[in-house]
Amino acid sequence: MRCLLDVAADGLARFAEAGGPRSLEPEAVLFRAPLDGFGVPGLWSTNRSCRLVPARDGWLAVTLARDEDRDAVPALTGCALDADPWDAIKAFAATQGAEEILSQAIALHLPVAIVGEANPATAPALADVVQRSGKAKVLDLSALWAGPLCGGLLAKAGLDVTRIESPTRPDPTAKSSPALDAWLNGAKTRRSMALDDPHLLDLIAGTDILVTSGRPHALARKGLSEETLFALNPGLIWVAVTAHGWRGDAALRVGFGDDAAAAGGLLAGTPKQPRFMGDALADPLTGLEAAVHALEALTARKCGLIDAALAPTVALYAQRIGLR
Repeated sequence: MRCLLDVAADGLARFAEAGGPRSLEPEAVLFRAPLDGFGVPGLWSTNRSCRLVPARDGWLAVTLARDEDRDAVPALTGCALDADPWDAIKAFAATQGAEEILSQAIALHLPVAIVGEANPATAPALADVVQRSGKAKVLDLSALWAGPLCGGLLAKAGLDVTRIESPTRPDPTAKSSPALDAWLNGAKTRRSMALDDPHLLDLIAGTDILVTSGRPHALARKGLSEETLFALNPGLIWVAVTAHGWRGDAALRVGFGDDAAAAGGLLAGTPKQPRFMGDALADPLTGLEAAVHALEALTARKCGLIDAALAPTVALYAQRIGLR
């Protein structure tokens, strides 16, 4: 069975609060529990090695790869080890056919957790889902980095991804960094079409996963409102990438990676000056999280809107690495 990859290995001490066991082994575990306080599906175990994510009839355990002496578990939490823990993780990923996604996470210096196998009756593998459905279709309407990264990872996972590009306003990434554009979008089929083109709705009606970027009211002006799209395609998985969230007053705020990182606490420094980040983190973190949740939804046969917001995602990681 193929596995998926999650982009967070260290944990939150919320699993015990929900009444769960204090440790979990890598084998499949199904457990019913509420969503965590950050709005991210799943709960983390107190041993920092396991996460639970929603499966179709319960919960799917997500764990790190472990070798026999269990050295691979603390490897991503800063513990000093004699051997390189990535060797064990890469070997495990190779056996699961997930080398490509793992290499992307390593290139971005992100912690990685391996999604272990679950009971096929309740959480079928992604490969099985794709095989049964012919090939899951993804429509990528996003721009810049986070949304295209999500779509790019879905393409590398074997899904059929079509990227819609404006005929009059090229994506700034394509102009400023052709190499990054090729990395994000090279595995996709490209089509030129305006967002308000009526033929776009025909494509959305036949897609499994939709990836967008932008504020909800801005998309609605193009005819891409929740009411319209879910009436058109009730089984749609919609990954909505925004700076500050899809709901409430924050949804009206314009934002990009840097101000989302500031709002999320990643730039918190000393009273004299803020922290300086040498490279953008909000976009790749959000893009990877969005891809994982889209694959979880596809695997669990769920539909609906996935609120993939840069600032809340950054806030979650800032807390994990001790910046909040």
